[in-house]
Amino acid sequence: MNGGSGRRAASVEQRAGAADEELIAVARVAKTRGVRGEVAAELLTDFPERFAELEELIATTPVGERLKLRLEKQWLHAGRVVLKFAGYDNPEDARELVGYVLSVPASEAVELGEDEYYDWHLIGCRVETLAGQLIGDVREVWHTGAAPVLVIRDEGNAHEHLVPLAKAICTEIDVDNKLIRIDPPEGLLEI
Repeated sequence: MNGGSGRRAASVEQRAGAADEELIAVARVAKTRGVRGEVAAELLTDFPERFAELEELIATTPVGERLKLRLEKQWLHAGRVVLKFAGYDNPEDARELVGYVLSVPASEAVELGEDEYYDWHLIGCRVETLAGQLIGDVREVWHTGAAPVLVIRDEGNAHEHLVPLAKAICTEIDVDNKLIRIDPPEGLLEI
């Protein structure tokens, strides 16, 4: 994902709903699988190996309710993770889980290296030029090519700017203070 840009944004492990505990989504249940109550889930993490160490996940229902699920077994298959939870022992029981987002507490997020950020670290950051000119706030992070792209919304004129998350452009990223300073090449902000 780095692509030589010098900065990396993890495309996934996004926030999963709001309540009293901040969560990081790691999978979304797509369908039941087999006759023992297993489910196949699409990965929402760049770190699928993390499932081998998990004992429980927090499920968020489509209406925002949360429930803890004890993980009995897990394995990767065909680009998805297959999960077996305690108390879900047949396809009928497991069908209830389809559509649920599976998360871990934010405190258990995989620690990233220097110049690596989760999308949720960047979303909401104020973006300004080195001269202090406010550009807007990061609304999304797109992962479309060599470097992730920040989608920055300028509330003043309702314009969106697309700025590559490249070290040469995003010269300072301070996620604690929700601030990104950029040195945009000529014409980038006029596009």
